[in-house]
Amino acid sequence: MTAPDLSRAHWRKSSRSSASGSDCVEVAMLPAGTIGVRDSKEPHGPALLFPAGAWTAFLTAVSSR
Repeated sequence: MTAPDLSRAHWRKSSRSSASGSDCVEVAMLPAGTIGVRDSKEPHGPALLFPAGAWTAFLTAVSSR
């Protein structure tokens, strides 16, 4: 399996990130219905990739808490 090219992804910071900006999660909508999640402190580091349906289920679960 080859790693996807994330260099052109448009990453957005979580509105729930810390005020200092050092504890941030970023999310990007990628081709083929995939969602990328990464740590903003390591923009060239690894990213977690999720199918859109799994990401939606995750957001629904954490939003209801």
